[in-house]
Amino acid sequence: MFTGLVSDVGTIHEISGDDRLRRLAIRSHYDPASIALGASIACSGPCLTAVAVEPAEGGAIFAVDAAAETLARTTVGSWRVGTRINLERSLRIGDELGGHLVTGHVDGLAEIVARESVTGGEGDLGASERFTLRAPGPLAKFIAEKGSVCLDGTSLTVNGVAGDLFSVLLIPHTLLVTTWGERRQGDRLNLEVDLIARYAARLSEARTATGPG
Repeated sequence: MFTGLVSDVGTIHEISGDDRLRRLAIRSHYDPASIALGASIACSGPCLTAVAVEPAEGGAIFAVDAAAETLARTTVGSWRVGTRINLERSLRIGDELGGHLVTGHVDGLAEIVARESVTGGEGDLGASERFTLRAPGPLAKFIAEKGSVCLDGTSLTVNGVAGDLFSVLLIPHTLLVTTWGERRQGDRLNLEVDLIARYAARLSEARTATGPG
C-alpha cells in the first residue's frame, strides 16, 4: 500500500529481457541497506518487487521484474535507459498518510490533452501548471471533482471533470520533485482511480443487480 507521495525520482539504468519478462535496473537515492529483497516499490504507479539491490554512488541501484501484462497495460513497456520515474516506498504502519490510499495496481492510461500555466497575483511564488487529461471511457465514472486520483504514482486532487476529461493542478514544488515538470501534451500516464470510488461503484452495481429488498 502507498500514499502517492513521491519520495525519490529514479532513472532507468539498464534493461534486459523481452516482452514476456523484462528486468529493469533503477538508479535511486535510496540507502541500499533500506531496500530488502522482495520489498514493494511503486515505480511511476505500478507496484513492482525489488529482486536485486546494490550500492551505487549517491544511493542504490535496485532491479525489478515486469511481466507481460504490466508491460502491455502500463507505461513500463515504453521505458528506456535514461527514463526518469517517480518512486515511493511502501507504507509502514504508523506512517503519516499525507496523500490517499494507493494500491500500485494501475487501472489504465490517461493522456495529457493540454497543459497551461496558472500564475497568481502580487507575491506570486511561481507558476503552477494545470493539466487536462483524458481518462479511458470505462474509468471516467470513477473520477470526481475534488476527489483523489493517482497519476504516475502521484496523489492529486481532481479540479474539474467534463465527460472523460479531467484536470489537475500541480504546484511548483511538485513539478520540481517529480517527473511532472517534464510532462507534455500527448504523454500517457499510469492512472489508478480512487480505491473508495471503485468500491462504492461496485456496491451500487450490486444493489442494482439484486433489486430492492
